[in-house]
Amino acid sequence: MTLEDLIGRFRVLANDRQEPFFWTNEEIAGWLSDAQAQACIRGRLLREDANPLVCLITLAPGQHTYLLHKAVYELIDVRYVPLTGRPRALCRVTREWLDNEQPDWREDEYEPRYVIQDERSIRVVGKINTGDAIRIECYRLPMKALESDADKPEIHEAHHVHLIQWALKVAFSVVDADAFDPQRSEKAEAEFTRYFGPLPDADLRRETRWDAPHHNMAVLP
Repeated sequence: MTLEDLIGRFRVLANDRQEPFFWTNEEIAGWLSDAQAQACIRGRLLREDANPLVCLITLAPGQHTYLLHKAVYELIDVRYVPLTGRPRALCRVTREWLDNEQPDWREDEYEPRYVIQDERSIRVVGKINTGDAIRIECYRLPMKALESDADKPEIHEAHHVHLIQWALKVAFSVVDADAFDPQRSEKAEAEFTRYFGPLPDADLRRETRWDAPHHNMAVLP
């Protein structure tokens, strides 16, 4: 479905088919863009392992922290790609784990074995050489908002119509609007959650940022 199709369907469901409209096309488009982002987080709908703008980070000696692409919200796999040799997996850990297990990790001179994911960045632990890179696989948000009539959501077409429930939820929750209807807003939000799943809280999001290392992992001297 195109954005134009979705807005048209929204107006039918919201009984907003005659001018002057309760809500502008621009407002509805914004809500639908928010809906797609919500759906991607709740349902992990967009998996990325190919786009180099998202998945490839070129490393530089002396720099250990790098911004992730703004669309990345959850890492699935992180690989260290040396200039020569085979790529290998890096273990995602917390600073607390490293402080307990390898107190000198900030001065580690070995090839990278660990990474730390923060909200918007990734911290490489180990010595970086010229030409090294990090390759990631991740769940991501849509690359752009829905703006033009012909724009289509990135998620599968089967999910498109369900995005309207979030737009209805927001539309009927505007307190100072003539169409304010908290019951319809709650019903639409419940339907959106039933289909795409609940929104993970901040604690759960943090828990997905690290892998528990195996207890029998060899510790470098």
